[in-house]
Amino acid sequence: MTYAFTYDVPIGADTYARIKDGLGPERPDGLIVHLALRIDGGLRYTDVWRSKDDFEAFVENRLHPVVHPILQEMLGFVPPEPARTVLALIDAWTDRHPS
Repeated sequence: MTYAFTYDVPIGADTYARIKDGLGPERPDGLIVHLALRIDGGLRYTDVWRSKDDFEAFVENRLHPVVHPILQEMLGFVPPEPARTVLALIDAWTDRHPS
């Protein structure tokens, strides 16, 4: 089942770029779309994944190993995960949308 959510993080575009560089160019398995939007006080992420399991595997195996050292360096600790707002997604139309 598709898993879509949004959450806010108190980081800037420079920190986001460091995270993205650390993740490398390989598209995560199961990712349909990831948006990073500038908001007051940081960034808002909106993600759509094939499944919650795909997202959780990405977090455990790729995201946390990159993000945790950056947060430790910046803050001196790793804060808890931000709250996610799950979205009742009907469709995600991307460049890979079937014709």
